[in-house]
Amino acid sequence: MSKNNTAVRVIVSVVTIPVILLLCYLGRIPFLVFISFIGIVSFFEYTKLAQKKDASPLVMPGILAVMALLLNSYFHYVDYFTLILIITMLIVLIELFRNKGSSIFNIGVTFLGIFYIGLFSSSILELREILSYNYDYGAWLIISIFVTIWVCDSAAFFGGVNLGKHKLFPRVSPNKSWEGAIFGFVFSVIAMLAAKYILLDFLTWIDSAAIGIIIGTIGQLGDLTESLIKRDAGVKDSSNLIPGHGGIFDRFDSLIVASPAVYLYLKLFTF
Repeated sequence: MSKNNTAVRVIVSVVTIPVILLLCYLGRIPFLVFISFIGIVSFFEYTKLAQKKDASPLVMPGILAVMALLLNSYFHYVDYFTLILIITMLIVLIELFRNKGSSIFNIGVTFLGIFYIGLFSSSILELREILSYNYDYGAWLIISIFVTIWVCDSAAFFGGVNLGKHKLFPRVSPNKSWEGAIFGFVFSVIAMLAAKYILLDFLTWIDSAAIGIIIGTIGQLGDLTESLIKRDAGVKDSSNLIPGHGGIFDRFDSLIVASPAVYLYLKLFTF
């Protein structure tokens, strides 16, 4: 990475991180708009990657489906099973009237994007709203998750650059190493335990450590999953929307996959 690119990355981070943290704290409609932006743009970037493999995903119906999942997560218009049934039927019916490439391929690629990005992104909203009895608690929780993911990414990067010798998944990402992954994992747990000490007094130490473990493992798997898709598409970044950082999908891939796992843990074992 060039010095100029590093400088751009740092400047963009310094500008955007306080804004993201503010949106996390505010919650409600501002946070809904923010996460909707992440979900919709990530889905759009994903469809562009799929098109490089000669797929023809249903882009606009898919965007509307992602938006429906996100809005329903916040407003709770209908139960999830009903909404998924509606989305599934509509996507299949719309493809019936198209004549563009492989229908099996098109439907499969569209559904993967809707549920991988749309449904998983909606869990970020669920995490922000999970503690309805004290809205500030939800703010501290989602802020801690964001910060822990950033700590994990940074630790994995610097640990890999300075100590990385053993390739993690060369087929997926030749630059990622086991050493970097271990650094990311360790610092994820440390970050969440620090968050427990500073902010999350409503969680137990075990819960905080568990969230750190989830982010340190599943969060990194989310990054690898997106890398697998990009490598298959033959591109380095999902887009060039964010200077020095790539696309929205690039920046929030770990959050998109880690959030449903954290949500399931908290719903099953804590709240």
